[in-house]
Amino acid sequence: MKNSRREFIKAGAIGAALATTGLPAAGQATETGKVAKRPLSILILGGTGFIGPHMVREALRRGHSVTLFNRGRTNNTLFPDLETIKGDRDNGLAGLQGRKWDAVVDNSGYVPRHVADSAHLLAPNVGRYIFISSVSVYADFDVVNNEKSPLATIPDETIEEVTGETYGALKALCEQRAADEIEGEKLAILRPTYICGPGDHTDRFTYWPLRARRGGRMLWPGTPDDIVQIIDVRDLATFTIDCIDREIPGTYNLVNPRGASTMGTLLRDCQAITARGGEPVWVEEAFLSSHGVHGGTDLPIWFNSSRSIGFSADRGLGAGMHNRPVRETARDLLTWWDSLPRQRTAKPRAGLSPMKEAEVLAAWRKRG
Repeated sequence: MKNSRREFIKAGAIGAALATTGLPAAGQATETGKVAKRPLSILILGGTGFIGPHMVREALRRGHSVTLFNRGRTNNTLFPDLETIKGDRDNGLAGLQGRKWDAVVDNSGYVPRHVADSAHLLAPNVGRYIFISSVSVYADFDVVNNEKSPLATIPDETIEEVTGETYGALKALCEQRAADEIEGEKLAILRPTYICGPGDHTDRFTYWPLRARRGGRMLWPGTPDDIVQIIDVRDLATFTIDCIDREIPGTYNLVNPRGASTMGTLLRDCQAITARGGEPVWVEEAFLSSHGVHGGTDLPIWFNSSRSIGFSADRGLGAGMHNRPVRETARDLLTWWDSLPRQRTAKPRAGLSPMKEAEVLAAWRKRG
């Protein structure tokens, strides 16, 4: 069974890309030792959701000044000491007119018209434009996509409703609109895969260390060799600010290398950080499907037949992208998770329920 484009989009990047809650605790900024050669002024379109705060903190840590532009509706007390320009990407950009910045990070662009408007307005007044896109832009998920692979299209380019069906194609159009307005050497387009780490409110990657910590007989899908490709939110933030500091242009997949992490190594990492043994039960893909359990949704991060697909990390690695060990991401994610209120952690937002897992495991044991 092959992955379809629909399966990946439905299960994947849209959840993290639209994240607006679940912020990391203070003091969890990336520690890379990098300091900017000179302080720069950076505008971040958004900045208070999941990925934005990590970018803000990384920029501040390097000595840059940061201005936020958003509607002021989400976590608007997070950075009280920073200038925040209130506005709206939908015909509400007046607050940006006549202002100049060394760089802009666009991590809230999902509608092509909005990206075209902001890029057109800011192009004469910014030195660099960093657009945060997604690997969901690719047309075919049954191949290993690199940055030159064909992109998804949408028959009606006037559509602005962001859904599981339209997300990837709209992101591809957003990239094009940014490229139409921003001079080539001033533009960087970053395409992250599953974004994981402290602050991730989707609970997709979180499901696995939580499941390992619960112990007992636990369902693990497919085979130990099935690939896992993620990006830690702090590594995304670091490379984003690197693109500004080092003036890196071009398009980059932000993923860990294919094969560097697998479901088998993820299991070992989760067991190591939770100090729980447990009994992993590897269940075949076809059996899971026949019992209504699917990769990416019911079993997040893992995809059916995932060994045959993925994304090339070569270009990003060549430009200096760093991928911290998956074990570190899992460990820090659990630390953050344990700091959350009980009413939040009582109902994880992704993965199999204990009841459904037990049902499938019982059926697997009886299969004959």
